[in-house]
Amino acid sequence: MYAVFETGGKQYRAQEGDVIRVEKLDAGEGASIAIEKVLMVSDGDSVRIGAPYVAGGKVNATVKAHGRGEKIRIVKHRRRKHYHREMGHRQYYTELQITGISAS
Repeated sequence: MYAVFETGGKQYRAQEGDVIRVEKLDAGEGASIAIEKVLMVSDGDSVRIGAPYVAGGKVNATVKAHGRGEKIRIVKHRRRKHYHREMGHRQYYTELQITGISAS
């Protein structure tokens, strides 16, 4: 059984037991959260697709850790114009362990 859900403006596909990184959530480490913006749930041959969300769909997860991703380098350069800018960015993330999927 797997589900496609939305959080932080992005969509993720996960099944029970997976560990995924999502945009930063306001929950402490070890906290249990429920994501109710479930777009699709598949269990073998039966597939439930929401319009836009599956009614009664829920993905339960536990917060494992918070952190920051790898540095992304941004470079702007115009040749022969004495223009050169460099900047970096590290995105915050929350690591979730999926503990259950329900689509009742």
